[in-house]
Amino acid sequence: MDKVLFICVHNSGRSQMAEAFLKKHADEGEFEVESAGFEPTQINPLVVDVMQEVGTNLSDKKTQSVFDLFKAGKIYSFVMTVCGEGDDQCPVFPGMVHRLHLPFPNPAKVQGTKEEKLDKIRAIRDEIEKNILHFIEWRRSGMTTPLTLVGN
Repeated sequence: MDKVLFICVHNSGRSQMAEAFLKKHADEGEFEVESAGFEPTQINPLVVDVMQEVGTNLSDKKTQSVFDLFKAGKIYSFVMTVCGEGDDQCPVFPGMVHRLHLPFPNPAKVQGTKEEKLDKIRAIRDEIEKNILHFIEWRRSGMTTPLTLVGN
């Protein structure tokens, strides 16, 4: 079983969505998955809303620190950073792992009315889901080619 860690700055949106989608779409026992952040806060309530729309409840989910996982001696097969451009501190996780970078826009930085923000976060959610499905397919294929982002 591959152990996967998704990391971003606050563990409040992108990494939480990626974790949820990998759990949702992978076969049982195929992956063990977690997410964490450099400076964990709370899950973005708009992210909770858009994930609820696709049948995933994140309302009781907690954020966690990359440092706490490292101090606990956690080891992962894959560590994926999901920080996008403009993120000041995209964390790293030390150790012998397969590192992947799948940058996505930060839901906390979207602008507009509440409905405009929701629309933008839905687009981020859908992009993350598409790329998680691509990761699963890539992993099952034996990783013979580099993993790249799947565009819209």
